Amino acid sequence: MHVCVLGAGIIGLSTAYELTQRGHQVTVIDRAAPAAGASGGNGAQLSYSYVQPLADPSIWAQLPKLLFSPSSALKIKPQWDTRQWVWVWQFLQACNTEQSPKTTAELLTLAAQSRQVFDAMRERENMHCDFSASGKLVLFRNEATFAAARQQMLLQKQLGGQAQLAVSASEACAIEPALAHQQNDFSGAIYTDSECAADCKQVCEALAQILTARGAALRWGQAFRQWVPKGDRLAAVQLDPGEEVSADAFVLCTGHTAPALAAPLGVRLPVYPLKGYSITVATDGTGLAPKVNITDSARKIVFARLGQRLRAAGMVELVGQDASVQSRRIQTLQQATQALFPDCSRYTDIQPWAGMRPATPTGLPIIGHQGGPRNLFINAGQGALGFTLAFGSAVQLADALG
Repeated sequence: MHVCVLGAGIIGLSTAYELTQRGHQVTVIDRAAPAAGASGGNGAQLSYSYVQPLADPSIWAQLPKLLFSPSSALKIKPQWDTRQWVWVWQFLQACNTEQSPKTTAELLTLAAQSRQVFDAMRERENMHCDFSASGKLVLFRNEATFAAARQQMLLQKQLGGQAQLAVSASEACAIEPALAHQQNDFSGAIYTDSECAADCKQVCEALAQILTARGAALRWGQAFRQWVPKGDRLAAVQLDPGEEVSADAFVLCTGHTAPALAAPLGVRLPVYPLKGYSITVATDGTGLAPKVNITDSARKIVFARLGQRLRAAGMVELVGQDASVQSRRIQTLQQATQALFPDCSRYTDIQPWAGMRPATPTGLPIIGHQGGPRNLFINAGQGALGFTLAFGSAVQLADALG
């Protein structure tokens, strides 16, 4: 079968890879280069065991601070777009004690599958992507949030998640000595020794090379113009400046732009962009850089070691399609990184980035046929867990395709 995959981020390329593994002919189309969007500078953590969805009941108590605090990690800029308001309303509806555990269970299952597939692929392809398996510490700055985290940890254990430990501040500093000067500033942490990190952009670039070697057609720099339907199926996709690419099946993996591409076909996707930021700094040997992945739960910032670099990422902005890099947000990330790890870098070379993470209200991705033409399939909506869930999502999509 010839399958046309639209989108060359980690979701699209992992999907294309899985399809070639099953013997399908594949064409990948993207208006830009691989990982040019949300995959290019994401948080780099592979959070297989700590998958608490953003839509959580605790959001209700946090809303006043999240909405009105100048230092809040959340920013909402109202748009003349009903999709934004519908998404926010559906998200708040999902912040309940029934939906959150259900979402957690499904995400844990998908994450476990993704870990297995990604590990096997890396070994099979001898892939170099600054991968590490040094574990993860989620820091909590007060006892109330730490207690809630321990409850979430117990839930994830009951649902079959990897072993996690609730550790004191001093125990966390023993696990990661780079935190020693911060010991008095947090109450405790959740430690998962099996968590990993990798450079998502490097993974995407490696997948593109592998696909090329397998004979896949990779079409970069060609923008989508329109679908070419035929009866109850799609015959082709038309690109600028008018060229058509025909296929037996089409998989939409274009992240936050997927709803706009699916809408003309009568398919409604509850996916909205959650803008995030990151900085990458060189760990130049002048001081102490963390080896363990760190999540500062209060600041909503994650830190991941990538070889001789440190990636810091965070923020959630609902600002429509504005993908510009805001200097104030980058400054916040730099200040938070220097406060937590003052000696890990000279902080003279800071690489800023912003990306649009495609999220559903519940946090569950949309995978498979969702109506419309019989040969149209969707793989989108992984949100901030896109890298973590990519390879499991690819397997599920390939299964749905048959």
